[in-house]
Amino acid sequence: MNQKQVVLGFSGGLDTTFCVKWLQEHGYEPICVTLDIGQEPDIEAIRRKATQLGVKTIRIIDGKNDFVRYFVTPALKANALYQGVYPLATALSRPFIAKVMADVAKELGTKYLAHGCTGKGNDQVRIELALRSLIPDCQIIDPIRSENLSRDEEIKYLESKGIQTGITQAKPYSVDQNLWGRSVCAGILENISVEPPPEVYEWTQAVEKTPQDPEEVEVKFTSGVPTALNGSSLSLPDIICKLNEVGGKHGIGRIDHIEDRLVGIKSRELYEAPAAIILIKAHQILESMTLSRSALEFKRQVDHEYASLVYFGNWFSHHHMDLLSYLHYNQKHVTGTIKIKLYKGNCIIAGRSSDFSLYQKSLATYGPESIFDQAAAEGFVKILGIENETLSRAQLFNFKEMQHLLSEKNEDSKE
Repeated sequence: MNQKQVVLGFSGGLDTTFCVKWLQEHGYEPICVTLDIGQEPDIEAIRRKATQLGVKTIRIIDGKNDFVRYFVTPALKANALYQGVYPLATALSRPFIAKVMADVAKELGTKYLAHGCTGKGNDQVRIELALRSLIPDCQIIDPIRSENLSRDEEIKYLESKGIQTGITQAKPYSVDQNLWGRSVCAGILENISVEPPPEVYEWTQAVEKTPQDPEEVEVKFTSGVPTALNGSSLSLPDIICKLNEVGGKHGIGRIDHIEDRLVGIKSRELYEAPAAIILIKAHQILESMTLSRSALEFKRQVDHEYASLVYFGNWFSHHHMDLLSYLHYNQKHVTGTIKIKLYKGNCIIAGRSSDFSLYQKSLATYGPESIFDQAAAEGFVKILGIENETLSRAQLFNFKEMQHLLSEKNEDSKE
């Protein structure tokens, strides 16, 4: 039988292993594509697994540098945290995976593409929106969604064919990781009333097992991008790897979050992202001293919008380009060095400096060397108070009415 070539994003995990066998049984020849963005210490193990599954062609593409340059860097400039918590490690990888899949499909001249996403997750949206932006007339195959399968059913199906995935019904965790972070869900984690078992964590120490002494790290930023760690110039991928190691040792970056997925359900997600949490914290500290108040207030909106755009899968869009243009100019003077103390899961500011700092001690000090003219403040405060003064004369402010409202609210809270 003449098989149709289909490009499959292949991780070697439960879902994509199932997809390989399903596609083979349904008249397709899966061309497996694996993007190496730091997810596996032994990336060649994925190639061996694909070969054992009878895959004729697998391409493993080293994308670590491009992932950091084109996906992580702008997210860091935007302090991208979905719902103020999640550093978007998985979400950032999906448009990149889709881009590589699309490139291979164009090269082979096929319009068939497949993925192993569940129908209740976010990744189906992220990957498919990206693929349809890059190949508008592509045909997307999603075996797990079309068969409406659970992870237990996938495991049983593969076991019936003598295929072991290392994932059991007792530990059916879904794990995804790359340089920017690691995510875990499913299994016992779906019981939100219990603490996650220690076995789900790989990158971070439990707080009670972290060192008793704090450790300081010093990060230098140039135009919003980390360029040195502890005085040594390093590439950003190297900085991320080193901070993942040292941050994890101190319990930094453990996240247990009830998250609003874009399909409308709440899901418990566990993340480990030591480097992401440290760098975003340091970047925010640097911004606070190099951006004006108005720039900071507006950028908070941009940061929120950027995180939402990535999470909801709109990476390949003109709106994204608009935000990138803003970030490029906004970060021009976000240059300086931030010292962070790592201790018992906390990132504590320990020092900061910048040639572009808007903090001026001569203005802020309460000492005799202050150059601030306090006498000028009298007229300033008077002008600021004109509106309140006018309102009070025309519409007398009734404090007793306010007390009544406050009392009513207090009574409501008791109920």
